[in-house]
Amino acid sequence: MRKLTYFVAVSIDGFIGDPSGDANSFMKFLDEEFLEFLKTEYPETVSAAGRRFLGFGDDVANQKFDTVVQGMGSYQLGLDENMPSPYGHLREYVASRSLGTSPDPNVEIIADDLVGKVRALKAEDSELGVWLCGGARIAGQLFDEVDELVLKTYPVLLGSGMPMFEGVESAVSEFELTSSRVFGSGVVVRTYSRNRPQN
Repeated sequence: MRKLTYFVAVSIDGFIGDPSGDANSFMKFLDEEFLEFLKTEYPETVSAAGRRFLGFGDDVANQKFDTVVQGMGSYQLGLDENMPSPYGHLREYVASRSLGTSPDPNVEIIADDLVGKVRALKAEDSELGVWLCGGARIAGQLFDEVDELVLKTYPVLLGSGMPMFEGVESAVSEFELTSSRVFGSGVVVRTYSRNRPQN
């Protein structure tokens, strides 16, 4: 069974964006050191446009994931930039009941039974995992399926905004900190593995 990893940017107070979902306040911390970390450790999480900007292409091998799952809000950001397949170096799935037909052959639409589809993806035989790209609504729906959190915590307080998990109430789940790295910009990347009860 492979892992579903929620790899996400977040403020100190736990928001992935302001109330409208805008996370531009994080962008100033994407310095050379941090971008090199992404390029080396998590190249598959950089979109096609980002790869062109950073000067590396699709020939860079995926390190952690071969599949990405995202909600319509996150996917819309790519569509707005005329990128119907923003992560063409991965298998792309978009959870949407409104999109209908996929705008790109590499993108599969999940209109129903998101949890069942993600469980099927996790059950596949692969050395690489599944990246939950966001946003808050889809993360809330997949709360129980998340096996690992990789939190890119930016030194910003938003005060209010879009939570990491939308619509999850009174759910306590324990995770173990497995790694932590501090960058000169003040960004901290922490990895947590979920403690699941042993059968």
